[in-house]
Amino acid sequence: MGGAVSAGEDNDDLIDNLKEAYYIRSDLVERAFRAIDRADYYLDEYRDNAYKDLAWRHGNIHLSAPCIYSEVMEALDLHPGLSFLNLGSGTGYLSTMVGLILGPFGVNHGIELHADVIEYAYQKLDSFIKTSDSFDKFEFCEPSFVVGNCLEIPPESRQYDRVYCGAGVQKEHEDYMKNLLKVGGILVMPLEEKLTKITRTGANSWETKKIISVSFAPLMLPKHSTNGKPKSVPLPKYEVRTLQELARICIRHTLRVTTDGGDNQSRGRGSSFSVGRGLAVAGLHKYGPRFKRRRVHRRHCNIQVVPLDNNNNQGGRVADEEEGAGERE
Repeated sequence: MGGAVSAGEDNDDLIDNLKEAYYIRSDLVERAFRAIDRADYYLDEYRDNAYKDLAWRHGNIHLSAPCIYSEVMEALDLHPGLSFLNLGSGTGYLSTMVGLILGPFGVNHGIELHADVIEYAYQKLDSFIKTSDSFDKFEFCEPSFVVGNCLEIPPESRQYDRVYCGAGVQKEHEDYMKNLLKVGGILVMPLEEKLTKITRTGANSWETKKIISVSFAPLMLPKHSTNGKPKSVPLPKYEVRTLQELARICIRHTLRVTTDGGDNQSRGRGSSFSVGRGLAVAGLHKYGPRFKRRRVHRRHCNIQVVPLDNNNNQGGRVADEEEGAGERE
């Protein structure tokens, strides 16, 4: 799947083409795409292909076509503070873009079949946090990944506001996927050769919308265990933030807001990429002591109180692409 838009010379060209073709439709999604260079998730010898609207695979490492990710990001209808589960999290490219929108009080979890891909994803995540200028422009919800088959999540596990599955879901697993959602949540997945958006409108009610035709490799079915007991994949744990972490988040938020100054100066290629006060709250990461920041700005402090939600997610967080088989297009 892919090839819906022309190839670009760089990441901004690619995003311009996706906007022109109406795959990217919202400012928030555009900002996330522009903030992360797709080529950074390729092996060095394949970077020349990064700005083509095509899927890429090397061994277990896989990226879906940009037009697919665009539709997924738009369909998820993301905003700060949500919980997100990426089934088949792959390189972490999608999960990192999602994290730019979820902000410091969101939850960003991923499950990936292959341990070597998770190692690769953490390397790319570490590089983004340490070297990317975009990290200083957004509040970030850092993704956390676990190894396992997404069809082996215990039925009593927590539910999420947003779920994406990056492999073809067989009809018999549709209900399993739906039950990962909270009421009001959105699930996006390939179902019967269509990228499908499912919204949970009640305990037993759903709304379904077909988005575009796609071709994904199917989910890899779990292997039978030797002792006869079904395997179980524990999801990443929610972590309650310490007072020190909350103070750090507040300080970084204040520095970002006052540095941006609300002047709507354009960054990137479109005025919609401006980063003012409105954006500063939309989208940050837990800045930990292991990262030495490049710049410090002194500004006045403007404290915000962040309310707890009603789902016992008290600031919970943990330190987005394909199921191990991934998408083959």
